[in-house]
Amino acid sequence: MSKVSFLDKRVFKKFLEITSILSGTLSVVLLFVEIPAEWKLCGLGIFVAVLALAYLLVWVWSNTLNHIDINIEGSDVTVKVGDIFQQPGLKVIAFNEYFDTQVDNKIISDRSLNGVFVNNHLGITASKLDSLIEDHPFEEGDLLERNEHRPQGKKQKYRLGTIFVYDDYLLTAFAKFDESNRAVLTMPEYLEFLINFWDKVNNVYAQKSVTTTIFGSGITRIKGHKTISDEDLLKIMLWTFRISEMRFKYPAKLTIVIHKEKIDQISLLDIKSAKNGV
Repeated sequence: MSKVSFLDKRVFKKFLEITSILSGTLSVVLLFVEIPAEWKLCGLGIFVAVLALAYLLVWVWSNTLNHIDINIEGSDVTVKVGDIFQQPGLKVIAFNEYFDTQVDNKIISDRSLNGVFVNNHLGITASKLDSLIEDHPFEEGDLLERNEHRPQGKKQKYRLGTIFVYDDYLLTAFAKFDESNRAVLTMPEYLEFLINFWDKVNNVYAQKSVTTTIFGSGITRIKGHKTISDEDLLKIMLWTFRISEMRFKYPAKLTIVIHKEKIDQISLLDIKSAKNGV
């Protein structure tokens, strides 16, 4: 099933732009070249065929689009398929509200982004990272109550959106954990996280580009929104970025990377066509 319908008005608009270029070029050529009468009908047929092919190519391009650049309130934003660990600048890794580092497929899955980070990209032991986080002078309000009744994992809770800077990574407290160590959020909590997160990024990015994934894409459960799509989450991220005070100064920019297996679920044409990405 295609993400963009064959008769989508945005496809037609792009097609008209191409048609105007082709028609203009052909008009200039015909001013200087005389076409024999017997060739005109054949030429018309070829021109129509070229236009039909152009429309088909625009439609295919719309459905296979995997990289867009947009501007949100003066900040350059790129949305593309990619591997976050291969991106330049600061890379955002979402942890839970405890900043747990125990990758045991109970607290942290080894297939999750933070699991892959801890296992393959950390560069120090998980216990060393734990110590660095514990000793870090977080801002007032970032540290919440300790959960002394938690049987596994860390006890200290952090406010959603709290950021710990480690090397080229921004580790952020994203998901709340229930009693079964499942990542869960309500929509108000998701929005709270994003607003706090952009505010924290504004304080620590130091004019470096920042790359993140789509928050909530994967194992996180958003209560009451079981069917919410990655495209919806992306739009919410861009909307909260727009209403926040976070602005990237050139040449720094925000990049949101999408896993290659999920791009088929997201129409970047929708994002590109909308004002400010939403």
